[in-house]
Amino acid sequence: MSESKLPASTRLKDKVILVTGSTTGIGEGMVRIFAREGAQVMIHGRRRDQAEKLAEEIGSNAAFVVGALEDPEVPAALIDKTVARFGRIDGLVNNAALMTRGTIEETDFEAFDRTIAVNLKAPFFLIRSVLPHFRRQGGGRILNIGSVNAYCGERSQCIYSTCKGALMTLTRNVADAHGAEGIRVNLLNVGWTLTPNEYALKMKEGLPEDWPTRLPKVFAPAGRLLSPEDVAWAAVYFLSDEAALVNGTVLDLSQYPMIGRNPPKAVEP
Repeated sequence: MSESKLPASTRLKDKVILVTGSTTGIGEGMVRIFAREGAQVMIHGRRRDQAEKLAEEIGSNAAFVVGALEDPEVPAALIDKTVARFGRIDGLVNNAALMTRGTIEETDFEAFDRTIAVNLKAPFFLIRSVLPHFRRQGGGRILNIGSVNAYCGERSQCIYSTCKGALMTLTRNVADAHGAEGIRVNLLNVGWTLTPNEYALKMKEGLPEDWPTRLPKVFAPAGRLLSPEDVAWAAVYFLSDEAALVNGTVLDLSQYPMIGRNPPKAVEP
């Protein structure tokens, strides 16, 4: 359901939330809905023009920071700039990721290192940097955005899937280690989502312009793919006080179970 169809509420009232990779796609959907739910949001992206435009659209409860997550100095800087701007930080959403394509044979050292840097190392050090702030405040929330590809992934998503699998372990490890401090760490394994980037990618791979409306039920049982807003509403729950005791949870946000799925073997007419 799109944000325009629902009235604003206050489930995230006065919470300060940093969302990495939030100038487009799922990240953009989250910051827009978080702001509607009363949060103050820190937008992050690689391009200043995109980040500034989105912050202006959201209004006074939004600010932005720019930085490449593969730079080892950026993760700590994002946390520091969020606290400097809003006076505190209540939630961190590790959303930014590179969708690196390639089998194990096609993935070279450069692609491996860059993907690990953005998809795993950056979340690790963002969490490391935010922990002292959460301790001083008596707690905080971390939500990692994973993928159902963490369970195996397509052969052409080898290193991407590997990172998402590691992100699940990182989530559970930090949740277990710091839950007694009031620090909650959870993860959403997101299924196939229709974002502008995903639409463009499938067009590049040869699908027709109307491909989102022509998906077989085996890929979209509900008749459509997930939207960024679908993911955002799930994220609202984990960042809100409604999930005060939820910790170390991995939720598969998908239209069908990835483990144990056995699609019909019938031939399409």
